[in-house]
Amino acid sequence: MSVPIAPPYRVLFCDLRSDQLLDALPVQGVSLDDYIGKTGRMTGTVPIPNRAMAERARRAILPGRTGVWIERGRDLWWGGVLWTLALASDSRGRLGAQIQAGGWESYLYRRLLYDTQIAAQVDQFDVARGLVDYAQNTTGGNIGITYDTDPSGVVRDRTFLRYDLASIGDLLDDLAAVENGFEWRIASFRDSDGRRVKRLQLGHPTIRTGASDVVLDHPGPVLSYTWPVDATAKANAWQSRGASINSNQAQDSYPLMSELLVADDDLAAGWPRLDGTSDYTTVERQATLDAHARADHAAARDPVQIPEVEVLLGGTITPALLGATVRLRIRDLWHPTTLDARYRVVGMSVTPPERGRPETARLFLEVP
Repeated sequence: MSVPIAPPYRVLFCDLRSDQLLDALPVQGVSLDDYIGKTGRMTGTVPIPNRAMAERARRAILPGRTGVWIERGRDLWWGGVLWTLALASDSRGRLGAQIQAGGWESYLYRRLLYDTQIAAQVDQFDVARGLVDYAQNTTGGNIGITYDTDPSGVVRDRTFLRYDLASIGDLLDDLAAVENGFEWRIASFRDSDGRRVKRLQLGHPTIRTGASDVVLDHPGPVLSYTWPVDATAKANAWQSRGASINSNQAQDSYPLMSELLVADDDLAAGWPRLDGTSDYTTVERQATLDAHARADHAAARDPVQIPEVEVLLGGTITPALLGATVRLRIRDLWHPTTLDARYRVVGMSVTPPERGRPETARLFLEVP
């Protein structure tokens, strides 16, 4: 069976603040991934065969100042901030510029909150958008992240203190990781006018995309799969710690504690007692800490399962699949009765084609 020729990949190097194109350089060994709930990464090597290419690379590759877009054919498949450059020369004198970039979310983890922000009964999406606005409204801080104005329907009371010097990314994570919270990421795509877009994507309780299921079969389009079951993080008893509260400096200081949560039905079913905890050192409200504890406890009760399936790229398998539902059907020795279930795509790792190697993607799935 012949393998279809994949559209070419192109790497665009742009000024991070203005998005003005600096250059489009050849990059070898490209690897890129994108996730919901985790910052994606891109790596590759720009070959430097002559002085002209060296001059172009010096102008375009400016870690911390350059934005990177990955094109596949006419579509944008990835975008992020170039953070590191490592020049490497081999024994034959061949020179290459090894680069690494993090998704646009990585920029928000490099921005700190220097001014106290207070939200009283504000929709949690608006609180999140307000944090992004804070980052982008400072001089030199606007990198062009856009968003819509849809509400989540859940209101929050939050006080973010300047004394904590928390990063905007961490504040977004903490805001999202509470009971009845949300998911966030920054998507890269072209709009209907062909412009490159960095869009803050918010989903309550999860990010969902696509109207119909993508069917994946093994044997079939699924080349291989890995199905780990990890109980090392399982916990059926949970308590969270908050900020240290003490109005009397002459007395010892103790942290705010959530209620102790115990899954009695787990213990009655024969599970051993497994304890877990989490820290929220900036949380000073009992209700907020309890909501964090309930969310963490619910997530820790079942062993974590993040199956991975490797598929050929093309057709419906694109980075736009993040947040979409796939129908996975597997029949093999472990599944003599065909596994037929639906899972949400929460991550994708793309391997572009190279000599003797097809273009594939590894999908990371969320087990409901």
